[in-house]
Order: sequence, then C-alpha cells, then structure tokens
Amino acid sequence: MPASLSVQQPNNPLRRRPLPWTFQGQALLWWPWNPRRHPPGDAVENGTLRPQAERVNIVSGSSFGKNFAVTTWGESHGPALGAVVDGCPAGIPLTVEDIQSDLNRRRPGQSAYATPRKEPDRVEILSGVFEGRTTGTPISLIIYSTNQRPRDYSQIAQFYRPGHADYTYDAKYGFRDYRGGGRSSGRETGARVAAGAVARKLLQQFDIVIKGYTQSIGPVGIDHTRFDRNEILRNPVAMPDSHAAQRAMAFLDQCRAEEDSAGGVVVCEATGLPPGLGEPVFEKLDAVLARALFSIGAVKAVEVGSGTAAPAMTGSQHNDFYRVENGDIVKETNHAGGILGGISDGSPLLLRAHFKPTPSIHQSQRTASKQGAEQDIQIEGRHDPIIVPRAVVVVEAMTALTLADYLLQRVLSDIALLRRALSKQA
Repeated sequence: MPASLSVQQPNNPLRRRPLPWTFQGQALLWWPWNPRRHPPGDAVENGTLRPQAERVNIVSGSSFGKNFAVTTWGESHGPALGAVVDGCPAGIPLTVEDIQSDLNRRRPGQSAYATPRKEPDRVEILSGVFEGRTTGTPISLIIYSTNQRPRDYSQIAQFYRPGHADYTYDAKYGFRDYRGGGRSSGRETGARVAAGAVARKLLQQFDIVIKGYTQSIGPVGIDHTRFDRNEILRNPVAMPDSHAAQRAMAFLDQCRAEEDSAGGVVVCEATGLPPGLGEPVFEKLDAVLARALFSIGAVKAVEVGSGTAAPAMTGSQHNDFYRVENGDIVKETNHAGGILGGISDGSPLLLRAHFKPTPSIHQSQRTASKQGAEQDIQIEGRHDPIIVPRAVVVVEAMTALTLADYLLQRVLSDIALLRRALSKQA
C-alpha cells in the first residue's frame, strides 16, 4: 500500500499556526494550518486519517508526462522491468514488433562495445491493446530479465563505487539495492524505450519522425560532409560516418585495453512537428525536453539548436531570418533548434545529449566503505566500455514521450482546435 503523509489538527482550527506533516510517526516538515482546506472534522486516529482529511501521496519520481504519462518500474537484477503508459488515444495500430524493434537497438551483448550481458529483452503487452489497436486504457508493458548475476556485485555491497549513485542512494534511503545499481542502473532505460515506442506510434499518425545518431565518441567526431543516415545501423557505434566509426572503434579498443571507458554525444532530430507545441514560462518545450534527457542517468549536458555555440555568435549570426516559400513562412537557418519562446516553430527539432564515460571500469579505484574505511577496489561484472551507441534509442524515446505529451496538450490550448476535435464531423 502506498505510504501517505498525514496532517494533524490543532485544538483551535481557526488559529493559523504551523503543524507537522508526519510519516510513520516522524515529523517531516511544517506547514501553516488552513481551516478552509482542513475543516474541524479532520483528524488523525492511530496514525490513520479519517475520510474527510486531506492526503498527500509520496511519489518516487518514476513517472513522466501529464496527458501522455508513463511510469516505469524494475531494477537491474530484478526478475523484470516494465512500464505503464496512460493517456494513449484509442485506435492507434500497435503490435509487439513495433516495440521490439526499438528494444533491439538498446539490447545488450550485441557487440564488443556493449556489456556482454545476454538479455533478449522480449517485451509483452499485458493490457491496453486489443486486436492490434490501442483501446485508450492503460498500456502495461513487461520485459523479463533472464541473465541476472547478482553475485557479481556482492563485493561492493559495503563500498561505494566511484561515479555511481551508491552513496547518494544510501544517503537518501538508508540502504540500497547494490546489484548493478538497482533502480539507478542503465537497465531501467529499457522500460523507457518500450514506452517511447508507443509514443512514437502516436507521433507517426501525424508524420512526426524522430531519428538519432552518435555525433562523437571521446575525441572522435563525425564529418558532416560524409553524413550517411543508412550507416547508423551498419556499425556498432551508431555513427552516420563510416570513417569516423572506424576511428571511434579503434579508440574504444584502446580504452578497453587500458581497462577504461569513454563518453560521447548523441544527436536527436524530430521532423514534421507542427508549430505551437509547448507552454509559456515554466513548461517550455525545450525546458521539459531538457528535463527528459537529463533524467537519463549518464547525461551531463543538453543542447538545443546552436547550444553552447550561441554565446560566441552575434545576434545577426544567431537570428534565424524568415522568408515566404510557396505561401508558407519558413526560416533560412535553424540556430533556435525548432523552438522559440519555449514553443515549436515548425522547423526540425535539434537536440544534443552529452554522456559521461561509463563509471564501471576495471582499473583499481580509491573508495570508502559505509563504515568509513578507505580501500582500493576493482569493479567486477559485465559493463559497457561506452553506453552512447545503446543510448541513441533512449534519447529518441524520451524525446518521443515529451512530444506525444505536448501534442495532446496542444489541442487543449486553443478553443478552435478543441471545437474541431469535438465536432460532429471529427
């Protein structure tokens, strides 16, 4: 049963004074009592609120989206992981194969540059789809794990791995699932990819296409004059430049020989977006996209459009000039990355996500234990020398989930669109 916070009632409900929110008998924070929100009939009895009392649910940050919402669950070495997608409209064609094709791009054990852990990552649709179409009810997805090895992590149960979330999870929860990082593991992203595939099917109904690729690995970047989109799926590093891919693989071979790892940059583009997606001020499209991409564990920076190059440009260089083409207003350039004022402008959306090197390396590293003892450790187990190639589809998935959410929101922001959607001719 989900835990909840309770608000205790003062002796005099008309007197505004701070009272504690309590959880399992412990005061968590103080909040002014408001008799209009907490009438005299509210009470706490044996730690349980009476029906009249207000409840505040404790949530763990595992849900994303408002209109098109997803909640993921599962740990690295648990029996399964999965997602529940709520808010997907009815009538969208959806099969297991639609989801599996994206999961196959993220699946481990497919090259020398990915973890050797062998997981088929076969998805099952448990609800929300009937006769090959979405029903409008929650879509539940599950991916069973078949190759767990929790014993690989028993040595680090009492120690904190550098670069991982071990210490912060202990600091927050008091204990942690040390088997591959548990909930903080990159394996969690499999559930995002499954949910993102559903969002991608919704976007396809409006000819919105999302494609990503590896721009750089370590010091090796692609040459845009050699850009070949078909090359992305031909090489194990997901680069659209075969020459750069060969140099990147040579660099990764060197990292592996030195028992080290590497990071890189993923580019994600979305075409076919209509203008008008996004909300003003705090819910800007680029702000929520950044939040979505930063929620991927290893992302350390996010760029939109010209990104970090913008400060070195002048206004006349950075401004995207307009022209009329076949009766449509278009931009001559796209330094804004398809977003102005937090709202899509109809140009291609351009994002870049910067990934840190994989923290699990076989080199000896200095660390400390929960008891405060210092020690050198070597991390065993199966790990990626780089996560960037497998993360390309994860970036696509989080972009798709964000755009699907804002696509549905768009209809609610204009009465003309709402009338059209609800008219008898619709």
